[in-house]
Amino acid sequence: MDGFFDGSFVAFLLYTLWIFVLISFIFVVIRIIMDVFRDRDLGGWGKFWWIFFIIILPIIGTLVYLFARGSGMADRDLADARRAREYDREYTKSLMSETGSGGAAAEIERAKALLDSGAITQGEFEALKAKALA
Repeated sequence: MDGFFDGSFVAFLLYTLWIFVLISFIFVVIRIIMDVFRDRDLGGWGKFWWIFFIIILPIIGTLVYLFARGSGMADRDLADARRAREYDREYTKSLMSETGSGGAAAEIERAKALLDSGAITQGEFEALKAKALA
């Protein structure tokens, strides 16, 4: 092991590069294993054989998986991101309606209160109502 790291700066840089490559490869393998298990189109035996292939021959298995199923991996990522975004949007809307600061009904109710107090005219009320319903 003395010949591997002889104390020079170049050896240190190469050692650091190999550590970076190793950690990156571990992240890719973990990411592929997660993708194998979340794929609903792949059956149980298919999942088993992919995991087996990646564990027995990690470099070849990872490269083959990325070439064979990489586009499906990206599609599943995109679908998950869209689902999460839609969930967040609906959750935010529900929070806004719970606090009473959002929603068409709340805006119309505030406009009606302004109309009843005489702060706005009937035409302005109709304009605010149309804007809230749009």
